[in-house]
Amino acid sequence: MAATAMFVEVLVVGIGFLSALGILTAAVAGPGDSRRLAPAAGTPLAAGAALAFAYALGILIDRAADAALTPVRRRLRTQSFPTSAAYAQARLRLGEIPVLAARADYARSRLRICRGWMFNSILLTLATDLALGRYPVEHRHLLLVMVTILGALATAGFYLSWHTITATGYRKLAAQTTSAVMPTVPSQTPAPAPAPQAP
Repeated sequence: MAATAMFVEVLVVGIGFLSALGILTAAVAGPGDSRRLAPAAGTPLAAGAALAFAYALGILIDRAADAALTPVRRRLRTQSFPTSAAYAQARLRLGEIPVLAARADYARSRLRICRGWMFNSILLTLATDLALGRYPVEHRHLLLVMVTILGALATAGFYLSWHTITATGYRKLAAQTTSAVMPTVPSQTPAPAPAPQAP
């Protein structure tokens, strides 16, 4: 189940990146070449190749996004775990609690999609702006402004979502694993006082 979820996450990110590449290619090619290439792009063979390529691109973007956000991620982690060893021990303890581990997996799924689409939003915005500049469209300046603003808002929204999910995940992991290993002290009744001995 986890492998299937990860496949879908990578594919979702990859399809967005491939769409941005398609728009960018159309913008560079121009209206004339794009019309000539359109029939070949609509074949089943091209669709299958695009799906496989999207998955490969999803892996690439996921790794690139993770590497770019590593300094921020480490800074957020140190707010809940002073050392890498403490974080590793907490992850091991979390694996022993299936319910909490499933919730953590779901949070990581949303995290990967947010960080991947943060980069997708940047590329989609740039590619669409370039395409609007190359193709004859009405209200070009208005569309350029709208696309740029929406792209910036989407990028900021995905980053803030990633930041919030990451920080909350570390805080929950610290709290859950700490409470999971706290020893439970049973309530004890006071022992009766020893009976006085006869002189």
